[in-house]
Amino acid sequence: MARRKSPGKRSDTGVSGTSRLPSPDPVTNLVIADIVLRGAGSLLRRKLEKGLITGQLDGDKARRLIEGRGMVSSVALWSASKLATRSPAGLAVVAGGLAAKVLYDRGKRLEAKRRARKHGDSES
Repeated sequence: MARRKSPGKRSDTGVSGTSRLPSPDPVTNLVIADIVLRGAGSLLRRKLEKGLITGQLDGDKARRLIEGRGMVSSVALWSASKLATRSPAGLAVVAGGLAAKVLYDRGKRLEAKRRARKHGDSES
């Protein structure tokens, strides 16, 4: 019994029938998808960063902090994200580094509070 081709499915030769994709060339469709996904991801990332920082800083200061990121910082963030997405070991390294940074920041904050409390008690 011969199989019938359904519309929109690829034939044995790799040529596709009718398609809802913007271009008949698959490479062009991949490029379009990549541009759209990167653009949407970038917009989402900026909105998320501003939302996270705005709770801690005023709007103008948060905007300058996000938009004023230097080249070294951008390359470091890009490198860390690539390392984290390529392997479980890379993810563990990046997550461990972030956890260490969080603990370091909390320790600095607690130390500053202790010093302020101690300094305030000695003035009384």
